[in-house]
Amino acid sequence: MENLSGKKIIIGITASIAAYKAIWLVRSLRKAGAEVQVVMTPDATAFVTPLTLSTLSNNPVHLEYFDAKTGEWAHHVNLALWADALAIFPATANTLAKMSTGLCDNLLMAVYLSAKSLVFIAPAMDLDMWKHPSTIKNLRTLEEYGHQIIYPGTGELASGLVGEGRLAEPEEMLQTLNEAFSGEDSVFKGKQVLITAGPTYEALDPVRFIGNHSTGKMGIEIAKDLLKRGALVHLVHGPISIEVPTHPHLKISPITSAQDLYNACIKEFDNSDLVILAAAVADFTPVEVSDVKIKKKEEVEGLNIQLKKTPDTAAELGKRKRDDQVLVGFALETHQEVENAKSKLTRKNLDYIILNSLNDEGAGFGHDTNKVQIISKEGNIQQLELSSKSEIAKKIGNYLEEQLSSTL
Repeated sequence: MENLSGKKIIIGITASIAAYKAIWLVRSLRKAGAEVQVVMTPDATAFVTPLTLSTLSNNPVHLEYFDAKTGEWAHHVNLALWADALAIFPATANTLAKMSTGLCDNLLMAVYLSAKSLVFIAPAMDLDMWKHPSTIKNLRTLEEYGHQIIYPGTGELASGLVGEGRLAEPEEMLQTLNEAFSGEDSVFKGKQVLITAGPTYEALDPVRFIGNHSTGKMGIEIAKDLLKRGALVHLVHGPISIEVPTHPHLKISPITSAQDLYNACIKEFDNSDLVILAAAVADFTPVEVSDVKIKKKEEVEGLNIQLKKTPDTAAELGKRKRDDQVLVGFALETHQEVENAKSKLTRKNLDYIILNSLNDEGAGFGHDTNKVQIISKEGNIQQLELSSKSEIAKKIGNYLEEQLSSTL
């Protein structure tokens, strides 16, 4: 837990039977060298005592806006600005609702609303409360705010039911906090990175589309790796079924078509230091899209569809690229792989291109593994042998880290 040393962390504790787990978390953070302040809701004191937590944190526990005996003010703004991270562990359904709507009726909520730091939320509640539409909606809202949710596990609950809602173990929160502070010395620390992933779907009618087999896994793994290095990532992804991670430094823009992707990238490009175009974008889209489902006609043998080119996002970004920006493309080839990739790199003014070949077993769409070549604009080639896509993403990150140490 080397990344936690010297970090300033607020642990928010709410009124849940699982609050006892916060004792271990506070103790472990202190052992890792972090400075810890504890803020409790008044009802949380029924489950764990302030005396225990003040002893372990080596700081007074914050409960109320002021001390009724002395009149001393608990300055929530100063406390919030002090922190590098705010971790609410556990967070009840009531607290999630307050956070998502901005309701401020206790000191913890005042600290939360004043916080400029990373925010981590570990919900804990009974099964039916966890599954309620209002809880689901509140969680989605908090993720949109950029907060990281440490999702509960499945197990025996206080009600006697067995299911989801059990507070994550404190070790998981500890590891999450540690990872959040990784990449402190990385060239990507604080850099704005735009990544595209997944396929695009080009509509024929309200039901059918032209698409491809991209899962988006490679782009998402690259996003995960750069988040660990401290980057501020904006992920633009097409229709995918795999889970997209939550992270306080991750912004997500789901899109459908090549035009959608183009619009999203153009909007974000000027603010981006690094752009990695890993999406499998359709080259053509129907000229006309039917408003109703196209019916099969028995008297007609076939269907002719006129196509037009989609906007070329990579080429347009290449035209707009400044000297202080880095543009990385992907190429999926079936023949003359290196020649075609180099041509694309030059034509679109890329700095690097990452080449996939469908002739390599275990590489390309639909696999958990990949094998790629990274080609620089100087013509240098780095071969990355067949590995898991997460490992390939890490190696791509290492390569770019080394190459861009004096650029970004």
